[in-house]
Amino acid sequence: MGFHYYFINAFFTIMRKILFIIALVATVAATAQEVICHRGYWDTDGSAQNSILALIKADSINAWGSEFDVWMTADGTLVVNHDESFQGITIETAKWKQLKNLKLNNGEPLPTLEKMLKCGKKLNTKLIVEMKPHSIKSHEHEAAKKIVNLVKKLKLQERVEYITFSYQGMKWLKELAPEGTPVYYLNGELSPTQLAPLGMAGIDYNIGVMREHPQWIDEAHSLGMKVNVWTVNSLRDMQWCINYGVDFITTNAPEQLQQLLNQ
Repeated sequence: MGFHYYFINAFFTIMRKILFIIALVATVAATAQEVICHRGYWDTDGSAQNSILALIKADSINAWGSEFDVWMTADGTLVVNHDESFQGITIETAKWKQLKNLKLNNGEPLPTLEKMLKCGKKLNTKLIVEMKPHSIKSHEHEAAKKIVNLVKKLKLQERVEYITFSYQGMKWLKELAPEGTPVYYLNGELSPTQLAPLGMAGIDYNIGVMREHPQWIDEAHSLGMKVNVWTVNSLRDMQWCINYGVDFITTNAPEQLQQLLNQ
């Protein structure tokens, strides 16, 4: 009797360990982190923020995604730039002819979204399009329509994800993009539970916000949502994101992050 009890107990102990290992492997697989280059891979020779070369360089290191920022000019041209102005010219109120001959720090022309997407079509990296909040909401709505229509025209629907700080813009992108297109909110004041009913794919918040609300990571995952954190440049913050199992990490130091993830 004692022998059989010992055998059965040992058997179940081994089975519990096997199930624990299987669960651990599944959890690691489910929470594998991906690297997104912030404004492309620009912090490297010959590159510049939000440039065509930055997109190409992000792809060259096999980054999962490359993010870039989009404004619309007064005459309806979609322009890639982070700040609301470029070389002293406010993009939203300017005409394209005032901008088209201006150069980035690496000598490239200020890119249009069309040129950026056409370049991206030849690459493998995911195209993370950030629509900037426009001062005139009707202008922003038009920008959202033009962005989604251009992506559709170039047949890049499966390659593009959208992010924005604009609450209304977030809802417009969700409404205009094909069903299932990932849209993320950047502003940081809404919990995953508040965003889930709006159909958002997840949260995309600053590292400072996430350090204040680490519970939002598990909350998002429990709702089937993803978590991206930006802009994660220090080793300390990179390791924090890895330890907490966020899905995407946006950084200006993608190769350093890749090395850390591969350790």
